[in-house]
Amino acid sequence: MDSETIQKQKAEVAQAAVKYIQNDMVIGIGSGSTMWYLIEELGKRVQAGLRITGVPTSIATKAHAEKLHIPLKTLDEIDQIDLTIDGADQIDDHYQGIKGGGASHLMEKIVATNSKRNMWIVDESKLVPTLTYPVPLEVIPYGSRQLEKRLQALGLHAKIRKTTDQQFVTTDSANYIIDLSITAVPNPAALADQLNQLVGIVEHGLFLDMVNTIIVQHADGPQVINVR
Repeated sequence: MDSETIQKQKAEVAQAAVKYIQNDMVIGIGSGSTMWYLIEELGKRVQAGLRITGVPTSIATKAHAEKLHIPLKTLDEIDQIDLTIDGADQIDDHYQGIKGGGASHLMEKIVATNSKRNMWIVDESKLVPTLTYPVPLEVIPYGSRQLEKRLQALGLHAKIRKTTDQQFVTTDSANYIIDLSITAVPNPAALADQLNQLVGIVEHGLFLDMVNTIIVQHADGPQVINVR
């Protein structure tokens, strides 16, 4: 799909998702390009009288939501999140996902695991038979070069993420990102188990068995997939 079609689908799927938000809910607000449209829609509804509390998953999300006067609290200021809505970089046929292209997957996963329900909203380009998107790892800066070498030795095609001017990309928690450019991830659970054994990795971007509902925007409208 061309970029204009993708952006149109992102806006449309955001409009479909806000219909699930009701008064007095605590909503986890994800990060990324699709979520930009969701925050815009949510801001309109709040201005029209919707009463919700948002829990942002990144500094950028927090700033955007505050600009639109969406009431926010931190995760530690609430008891539980009713629904978290977020995007995904890819979703496979078994509804396992990769997130973290925007370097926010640690906070996104913390919020998701503290939510009663999780919803992913995506354009149709994000659905794939097998995951192929680079798997991001949030890692401690200390020893990150050695960790990169160890991952390379394991055949995981690791590379520390840098900006165009060759500066280390840092997360909101002041950590680095290592991307694993693996051709395909046919067994995400096995890869997750392998990564969980490595010291220095704070969190990987494999979101496994976490999503309850997926809304996929197609050219002819949204498709709602009830996963669990």
